[in-house]
Amino acid sequence: MYRRIPTNDLSRDTPSVRSEVESAIARVVASGRYVLGAECEAFEREFAAYCGAAHCVGVGNGTDALEIALRALGVGPESRVATVANAGAYTTTALSVLGAEPVYVDIVSETGLIDVDELARLVSATPLQAVVVTHLFGRMAQMEAIIRLCAAARVPVLEDCAQAHGARRSSHHAGTLGAAGCFSFYPTKNLGCLGDGGAIVTNESSLAATVRSLRQYGWSEKYRILRDGGRNSRLDEMQAAVLRARLPYLDAWNIRRREVAKRYSAGIRHPGVTTPHVGDEDDVAHLYVVRCTRRDELRQYLTAAGIGTEVHYPLPDYRQPAMEKRKDWPSLERTESFAASVLTLPLFSAITDDEVDFVIETINGW
Repeated sequence: MYRRIPTNDLSRDTPSVRSEVESAIARVVASGRYVLGAECEAFEREFAAYCGAAHCVGVGNGTDALEIALRALGVGPESRVATVANAGAYTTTALSVLGAEPVYVDIVSETGLIDVDELARLVSATPLQAVVVTHLFGRMAQMEAIIRLCAAARVPVLEDCAQAHGARRSSHHAGTLGAAGCFSFYPTKNLGCLGDGGAIVTNESSLAATVRSLRQYGWSEKYRILRDGGRNSRLDEMQAAVLRARLPYLDAWNIRRREVAKRYSAGIRHPGVTTPHVGDEDDVAHLYVVRCTRRDELRQYLTAAGIGTEVHYPLPDYRQPAMEKRKDWPSLERTESFAASVLTLPLFSAITDDEVDFVIETINGW
């Protein structure tokens, strides 16, 4: 048997990256400042500059980023927010905390991204407080069209960029086309830290100020609560320092990820396996997801060959046990089909060409 190929391997940082991360950690330990200090401030400046955004606010994780940004946009109890149901339920979780109602939009089967025509029909027919657009698997959604239709209806757009660090459309980075962009720095992300971490980027100064207050109890100054609904959700100094060490490598890692994804799409020729189109700058290949109507059989076959797989994601949000009992949700045909057929193959920047070739050969031999 070939040695096992995991879907992701976080231990494969190059020695130079590992050394820089270890130095960053030592720097924080020596500083004696562990929350909202110089490292967080520096990372916020550096990540904002990288994204081409005016502001970046570090928070505890990506789901907190969604919740805080939505609250800052005025979303609360009984608000209706349009989003997709095939992206792991993170937006749905944030909306649940806020007491808001998700209004699910079907997807484009080939990409898993929000269907702009379906969204247009919804925006014209239903009052919405916001739209959350998820850039899924590293691919950016059709933001230009989405921004135009939502601007006409005066509905703010929030970008979920947890899988799209560094992706660009029309020279704009993911997160800078809508009112704000939310990032997760969970370790498996294209830009990941050594634990949980997140951030919100925006070009709107007033929104940035609100977000900055909400991440720390709603304070206007220490121990003075100005805004209701504040949280304790801060990007700690250790994670900020690690992210600063890793950020300069992000573009090179994304290039390698895209090369691997294109190698898969060019090489996999099994008639029962549908491969995705891999874009250029608008696709940072966070995950490589194929579709197969015999998904479970293929997964078992790959496991026996030593190839790791995952399913992103097995249940539409409205099919989650906690959601099904809330109301009679509509069934979205393409979303349902997508969830039943997707399979994630190994993809990370340090995967070798030999490993990629073995995955291709194994699938073609199924």
